[in-house]
Amino acid sequence: MMGPGIASYLVVSVVLFSIGAFGVLIRRSPLIVLLALEIMLNAGNLALLAFARHLGDGDGHVFALAVMVVAASEAVIGLGLIVAMSRLRVELDVDKLTTLRG
Repeated sequence: MMGPGIASYLVVSVVLFSIGAFGVLIRRSPLIVLLALEIMLNAGNLALLAFARHLGDGDGHVFALAVMVVAASEAVIGLGLIVAMSRLRVELDVDKLTTLRG
């Protein structure tokens, strides 16, 4: 039983990456920007796993796991900064967040 080919996975990956890039460029909320970055990283993971499946080796799985670790740490640090800024009653607009002052 054969599954979808590599082209199908890459098309989905490109669509996900485009949606994420559109979200990063258009939205002003830092939370939405973080979610869009997560979508972009997951699109990269999908492409890595598609090529690993196509080539029949496990290197893509290792790199995808490393990307998941980076994505999780990015989410933790980003959400921590968002919570800290919202506690200080700072307006959460990405265009206005040019400097981080204490």
